[in-house]
Amino acid sequence: MSQHTSETHPPTSDGASAEAGCPVTGGGYRAPARPLGPDSLTWRIFGDWRGLLQGPWAGSMQNMHPQLGAAVKDHSIFFTERLPRLFRSLYPIGGVVFDGERAPATGAEVRDYHIPIKGVDEQGRHYSALNPDVFYWAHATFFMGTILTAEHFGDGLTEAQKRQLFDEHVTWYRMYGMSMRPVPQTWEDFRVYWNRMCREELENTWAAREVLNLKSMPKPLDGQWIPDCLWSAYLRVMEPFAVWVTVGLYDEPVRELMGYTWSARDAWLHRRFGQGVNLAFKLLPRRRRMHPRARAGWDRAEGRIPADAPLVHTPARNLPPITERDKGIHYVGAAGSPR
Repeated sequence: MSQHTSETHPPTSDGASAEAGCPVTGGGYRAPARPLGPDSLTWRIFGDWRGLLQGPWAGSMQNMHPQLGAAVKDHSIFFTERLPRLFRSLYPIGGVVFDGERAPATGAEVRDYHIPIKGVDEQGRHYSALNPDVFYWAHATFFMGTILTAEHFGDGLTEAQKRQLFDEHVTWYRMYGMSMRPVPQTWEDFRVYWNRMCREELENTWAAREVLNLKSMPKPLDGQWIPDCLWSAYLRVMEPFAVWVTVGLYDEPVRELMGYTWSARDAWLHRRFGQGVNLAFKLLPRRRRMHPRARAGWDRAEGRIPADAPLVHTPARNLPPITERDKGIHYVGAAGSPR
């Protein structure tokens, strides 16, 4: 498979490098895009805790892209600190949706973490995290993850709602200041794009397989008190269940690519599980269903806190190791983010 890699940095409207952090693109707008707001469908269904159920799906799908998988293998410390990495990433990713007028700055922050991430994979193929095709693929999984969460663990979506979410995902993507070249024009075009990626472009990479290999997942920092035997027993139970939930979200060509089978009984049980999740989730108070960054966005929009209140950041327990924090490729909480 060949990938276009010549455009490794998003162009700006005046020809300057996007490394400067200005959220503009050569193919779109000359001022920061208007962010999504509380009137959007994305605000209503993205950012609640049910999204964690599709986390292994999103991580493995992203890493099936050969360039993204190689970048993770060569540059990421995800597999040595899975849970802190997952939970801290939710803050800037959620902020691109929920930070209001500050969302373009958050998007530029997220984009710029990827500037140093480039190299050559084991097959001699060059990769760059800022290749527009690679960067958009990651975003496409966020978008599809939103749809899958609503369909499998929520109340479902109409075709009209999917089209609305597609239009909003374009606005969402503009917050990164990346080239808009890879973005499909319509929801129907996106479905063709997604099907082609699943059937022709994705690969069974080490990084994708490792996302689903939870046997060696280290204990979180605040869980070091857990005896090793209990942690191992927990992983033995949790891993096959997490993989089963994930495989149920895969498109059939992806299941085949990764070597999984899926029966009618699996599909029935998966539907019953999703319905149970949805019913249980509705028992929670509305604000407690949301990730803190999403909750803060709604609080600003509804006047509970000032519109210019400081952004909510990850707790210190989720920060990367001290030796990693000055490399410029990690979100480090309030110390390195827009206010």
